[in-house]
Amino acid sequence: MDEARVHISGFRMDFGDTTVVRDLSFDVHAGETFGFLGSNGSGKTTTIRALLGIYEPTAGILHINGRDFKPEHGDRLGYLPEERGLYKKEKVIDIMTYFGRLKGMERRTAKQWSLEYLDRVALGDRASAVLDKLSSGQQQKVQLGVTIMNNPELLILDEPTKGFDPVNRRLLMDIIAEQKQGGATVVMVTHQMEEVERLCDRVILLKDGTAEAYGTIDEVQNKYGGRIIRIRHSGPIPRSPHYEAMLEETNYSELSITDATDEAAILKDLIDAGVTVRSFTTTKISLEDIFIRVYGDQNKPGVPGAARPGTPTSGTAGTAASLGREGA
Repeated sequence: MDEARVHISGFRMDFGDTTVVRDLSFDVHAGETFGFLGSNGSGKTTTIRALLGIYEPTAGILHINGRDFKPEHGDRLGYLPEERGLYKKEKVIDIMTYFGRLKGMERRTAKQWSLEYLDRVALGDRASAVLDKLSSGQQQKVQLGVTIMNNPELLILDEPTKGFDPVNRRLLMDIIAEQKQGGATVVMVTHQMEEVERLCDRVILLKDGTAEAYGTIDEVQNKYGGRIIRIRHSGPIPRSPHYEAMLEETNYSELSITDATDEAAILKDLIDAGVTVRSFTTTKISLEDIFIRVYGDQNKPGVPGAARPGTPTSGTAGTAASLGREGA
């Protein structure tokens, strides 16, 4: 088995009488890109903060490279928190050079690296600007640069492309992919399912603080049906043990099937049942389809998984700043 860069076993996190994460176990292997997925409030950020020693776990083991994480181990870790936290009143180049020095780089090397990175993300002309004069997206590019400085062996990225337009999202995804190609292990917390399908080797889906699914993209897709038949039709879709109706509208339906299901037999059964089929196409079930199926009911009144009373919020601006400094 590959070396576990991150190992979590039996993790539980209580805040007062509220259990936010319960009996969570998973590994992130060295060199892989791992998707850490879940709806808001599912326990993702809590788990990351406990892994990094920001929260004291109620129970369980949370290891990076076989040991509890300590701040003195941070030179080989890059952490991009969801709440961005850099020095707002300092110049961009000074901020990046400072963090490069904290990561063990020589000043000249850190400054040169920073200038080249800023050119790549179309911020070369803002190197001498004060950070808070930049847009939120531009500040996010700066913080990603700080995160990947000195080629950390483990990157933990919490919503790295949040708020980006498609062009800048693709640029940052390319940069993250290059880090993986250079040998980094990447943990991505994101709601962008297309990013997960493009970059991730394995994923875990959290729901109400427990693992709903865990494995490779194919394994998770197969757990939830593997493939989808999209049908335009007239007439009701009959019940069948060979498929599950994921979506039924007046003239359009989506049926979930396994890889072993005979599509031709399903088409014949539908026609024999009197369904007029206008189109019949098969595709692999997407992670977005799975995400909607797993978490789609959480906004309904009375359904478990909505906001939990007593659960800490994502943090104040001061907390965000401290996380950015500790995790950069």
